[in-house]
Amino acid sequence: MTARPRSALRTFLQGETGGAILLMIAAALAMVAANLPGAAGHLYHDLLHAPVGPVLSPAIGPMTPHLWINDGLMAIFFLLVGLEIKREFLDGGLSTWERRRLPILAAIAGMAAPALVYLAVVRGQPELTGGWAIPAATDIAFAIGVLALLGSRAPASLKLFLTAVAIVDDMGAVAIIALVYSQGIDLMALAGAGVVLTLLFGLNRAGVKGLAPYLIGAALLWYLTLLSGVHATVAGVLAAMTVPVRCTPAAPDAADSPLHRLEHAIHPWSAYAIVPLFGFANAGLTLDSATFGLLLSPLPLGVALGLFLGKQVGIFGAIRVAVALGIAERPGGASWAQVYGMAMLCGIGFTMSLFIGALAFPDATLLVEEAKGGVLMGSLLSALAGYALLRWAGQRARPAVAETK
Repeated sequence: MTARPRSALRTFLQGETGGAILLMIAAALAMVAANLPGAAGHLYHDLLHAPVGPVLSPAIGPMTPHLWINDGLMAIFFLLVGLEIKREFLDGGLSTWERRRLPILAAIAGMAAPALVYLAVVRGQPELTGGWAIPAATDIAFAIGVLALLGSRAPASLKLFLTAVAIVDDMGAVAIIALVYSQGIDLMALAGAGVVLTLLFGLNRAGVKGLAPYLIGAALLWYLTLLSGVHATVAGVLAAMTVPVRCTPAAPDAADSPLHRLEHAIHPWSAYAIVPLFGFANAGLTLDSATFGLLLSPLPLGVALGLFLGKQVGIFGAIRVAVALGIAERPGGASWAQVYGMAMLCGIGFTMSLFIGALAFPDATLLVEEAKGGVLMGSLLSALAGYALLRWAGQRARPAVAETK
């Protein structure tokens, strides 16, 4: 018999703790490196932004390590995101409208509420309104990693529901990046990207199962998207939509499914190399007396409150309303306190929020630093509060379960 790989979703749910811890270590190292005294402190920023070439797009100039990470390696991360989205919609927890309804409602409310909180805080300052999407995104790896640390105190249904919400959230984030944070569109390059995407879909329709043609096409699609002015990482998600999948509900980790094979191949690199490297390159915030004063200014405060308050209010509120109206049912085996704790964890916007923050203020270094501070504050508060509530709720649930046995 042919040995089949473990389901990437099961691996993601059970083993993401290591990736989340590595991401936290990378972020901590970035903070240390950015705050070293004297010239050593400048070395972190100087190395990240040193021109290393080549010039792939005249609009962005010579490539730097920071650009290679944010525009290059993160395209692979978004390719994995696209594969997860496609698999979940065709062969997983979002494969029917009944399963999609509640996560979609929760994700939409969980993106709208943080944006409204942010806009309310920065009202009257039009130069800051472009950052409205920064607190709208959830870091799926970080949030699931915190849930994994809780072990049996967090019901499996809650982990699956959080994954579904975060996947829909990722779809919204990709759409925002493509539609809002793209500049100076080159129609010829965009048309070329459209032709490559059409050819990739043609390969799928023709029944081509080998991954090599799709990977070559994805690389070309990435380059043309970079030239077009649309953010290059969007190419990763678009390319993922063309990779064939074998739908096997009874055996979701079939070895002969191209999508599953690619997902399994990319996942370790993304979780243990690309995302931590992104965290190291983007989480370095210089801390001094001036920085602490700026953390209470409208931009970082709006981001932090959007993540911490907006996410929990939007997601939990949408779930309560949907259940009250009979539109959907509460995740099985989870108390309302646990659902609220899960909604808090959705306020961890680390990777995606840092990414959008850099796009929102491309020519304003100070504003990017302020946004970074808000992301770190909001994500840390959400992680600590969500973990504490879920741990407490899990301890309360155990005696109740024991009494019913």
